[in-house]
Amino acid sequence: MTKITFNISKLTAILFIFILTAGCTSKDVQSVAEEEDMTEFVNPFIGTAFTGHTFPGAAYPLGFMQPGPETGNFSWDYCSGYFYDDDRINGFSQNRLNGTGIVDLGDLLMQPFSGDKRDDLSSSFDKSTEIATPGYYAVELTDNDVKVEITTSPHVAFHRYTYNADKTANLLADFQSGLVWNQDRIFTHVLDNEVNFESEYVISGYTRRTEWVERTYYFVIEFDKPVVSKELLEQRDPREKAPRYILNFNLGDDSVLNMKVAMSTTSIDGAKANLTAEGEGHTFDEVYQETKSEWNKYLSKVIIEGTDDDKTSFYTALYHLYIQPNNIADVDGRYVGPNREISQSPTGKYYSTLSQWDTFRAAFPMYTILSPEIINDLVNNMLEFSEQQGHLPIWALMGQETFTMVGNHSVPMVVDAYLKGFTGFDAERAFNEIKKSLTEGKHKNAGWEEYDKYGYYPYDLFRVESVSRTLETGLDDYSAALMANKLGKVEDYEFFMKRSENYKNHYDKSTQSMRPKNSKGEWLTPFDPYQLAHADSNIGGHYTEGNALQYTWHVMQDIPGLIDLMGGKEEAGMTLDYLFTTEQESTGTLSDVTGLIGQYAHGNEPSHHIAYIYMYLDRPWDTQRLVRQICRDYYQNKPDGLIGNDDCGQMSAWYMFSAMGFYPMNPVSGEFVFGAPQIPKSTINLENGKTFTTEAVNLSEENMYVERIELNGSPYSVKFITYEDIMNGGTLTFYMTNQPQ
Repeated sequence: MTKITFNISKLTAILFIFILTAGCTSKDVQSVAEEEDMTEFVNPFIGTAFTGHTFPGAAYPLGFMQPGPETGNFSWDYCSGYFYDDDRINGFSQNRLNGTGIVDLGDLLMQPFSGDKRDDLSSSFDKSTEIATPGYYAVELTDNDVKVEITTSPHVAFHRYTYNADKTANLLADFQSGLVWNQDRIFTHVLDNEVNFESEYVISGYTRRTEWVERTYYFVIEFDKPVVSKELLEQRDPREKAPRYILNFNLGDDSVLNMKVAMSTTSIDGAKANLTAEGEGHTFDEVYQETKSEWNKYLSKVIIEGTDDDKTSFYTALYHLYIQPNNIADVDGRYVGPNREISQSPTGKYYSTLSQWDTFRAAFPMYTILSPEIINDLVNNMLEFSEQQGHLPIWALMGQETFTMVGNHSVPMVVDAYLKGFTGFDAERAFNEIKKSLTEGKHKNAGWEEYDKYGYYPYDLFRVESVSRTLETGLDDYSAALMANKLGKVEDYEFFMKRSENYKNHYDKSTQSMRPKNSKGEWLTPFDPYQLAHADSNIGGHYTEGNALQYTWHVMQDIPGLIDLMGGKEEAGMTLDYLFTTEQESTGTLSDVTGLIGQYAHGNEPSHHIAYIYMYLDRPWDTQRLVRQICRDYYQNKPDGLIGNDDCGQMSAWYMFSAMGFYPMNPVSGEFVFGAPQIPKSTINLENGKTFTTEAVNLSEENMYVERIELNGSPYSVKFITYEDIMNGGTLTFYMTNQPQ
């Protein structure tokens, strides 16, 4: 694979690197968190090239808005609307997704320009003027002769445009625009629209559009200078449903135009209430400082020591983790969910954009450690969704179901919260929604009657993703079984635990892989374990963004059982070695399958736990070696520094856990399997007032292996640490060496 290279010196004008004092005591570490501006360790440009699909625009932790630049559209490369290599900016839209592999959002495109109107209002820009830091983005548009600055509160985007004082001040307001899959879709994705010029200072309206999901957003736009004239541009295509305007402003003796854009899922009045609550009486600089302060609260949840690049990689990962999930409820707690009616959230929040197929693996377990204050809300919101939709969210965007990916991994999230002792939701209600989600429904991820009849998804009845559906449903079933057991539901426990072992029905000893099987019990023939598959593309196949070599290990709930099925540790070890060492290339190509070590693909989630399987084979040194290789090669402080989609923080959460020395192999077990720390020291500032510290004594480039581990000064020989251990606070010490132990 060809890697994109960059002149990193361009970033030095953007990022200010602070050096934390090495060798701090626990007390010193706490004081560093209070004194330092942690946002200066974040490089929002990481992941904006290659396939990271991140963006450099402004964001508020868990907020509704993500305003920023759009440099392109109409393809998979522009899932976030931005690619670092581009040299033109088309405008500035108000929201976008972080690191996904599917296109949507990019609502309300605005493009300021000084002087005369041109046919093409996109603009070149000087990279040296492009600045990105949490909560703030700035750039100077060369052709348009405007300096653009953007910040945001949870529901309101704030734009500040500095025009050439000797030219007219204009703004393209494109209500037809949005991020779409191809160029023709730009003319058809808007289904309905209304734009109201309420006064010379205020525009309001709504847009109903469809791309990944069909949704309606409401907006109100407020300027601090009057619109003196407006020109309605001609339609580019008769199918367009929304207008595009050129607005001209009277700036008086000033050269600055401030614009506030508030959005809502409920109504124009909802957007206005959001604007009043977060925008009225607040200047651009005040909002930025408040947003920066909020980011510092989140970033200081973990204090690390290490090199400048270590700190930038870690805190950028932490930043990406909290761009979502997004609270889409208005300031009064009202939202529109999957029933498309206005509902009132009992908690005042309604989180969406959870990307469950990705984030159940490491991001959600990380939230349970760093932000237990949001877990009950997340679970309650999933239950509210389920009661409206008929099942727990599979992949919800802006409150609507996308049905993207396989399984229903809201289930392990809810169960993980329950087993970790979160009590801010009704456990019986939660289990009822879990059971319903795993036994009822006619959506594409269901097929429960056939699944229960055969004990797997036959490939002749389920033409795509049959194997991965069985394997991923197994983890959901296992999770349901654990919750049923704790609730004393014996029959449900037995049913789901038995069904969680259906992975065994796909294991073919002759090929040492999980192989498709038809309704007659016959293996797929011919069979190529290297063949890549992806149901959401023109490739099709029996796996989800991967192949048999990768998915064979997707039994996170029962790695010991998988090892036994393979014939024991030695046999399983040889099969796992082959995955990492084979030089044979995949059959076919997929943009999602990147970061290859043999056939291990770190650029996509099905592989994320696999390096830690060596811990169950009594070969910890192989886990330690691979974790070092992955962290070193696939998480770097540069625009193409992520090897795959960040996927709403999952890629980042993998790095954070691995850098601290452990990983949630089985995400509902409450256990974190040891790897090897990649930073000298980390201290988690827990919400309960305690701290949990990891130390890597003698860590160096050569010393990548763990000689021994101590917990609170006592020898520790178990291969994992528990959630309870972490939340109780303490110190986990790794003694590093250059020799495998």
